[in-house]
Amino acid sequence: MQRLDINHPGLPDLQFVLMVLALCSSELENLNMPDALRRSLFDRCWAMLHDDPPPAKKEDRILDLRQGDELALQAMVELIRSTLTEHGISQLTWDHPPSEPSRPTTPEALPLVERLQQLNPPPTDIADRPRLD
Repeated sequence: MQRLDINHPGLPDLQFVLMVLALCSSELENLNMPDALRRSLFDRCWAMLHDDPPPAKKEDRILDLRQGDELALQAMVELIRSTLTEHGISQLTWDHPPSEPSRPTTPEALPLVERLQQLNPPPTDIADRPRLD
């Protein structure tokens, strides 16, 4: 079971917002957030950066936060936390193993992905570690 604490996520704000919005636009059936609330949160965050309505097709419901600034990011964090708290949700929970990306990484995002992989390298298997005798 995956969990994300809304008030203490252990993530930087940008990652927190991206994670919650990805969960909102996902098709996870066992996420403890009703579909109407998912749509509402995504649509309200979308409205902070765009004048046009949010996309109707699920595959287009991706929010590009590069267009925003620190103030917009903080507003989204507060919106997410207050909305979920109002609905009695202090943790988002879902039961789905991590999966491979469904889209290829864009050339523009590659430097960021490579830096993140350096910061968070995949764990090595304990059997591969040298013994300390």
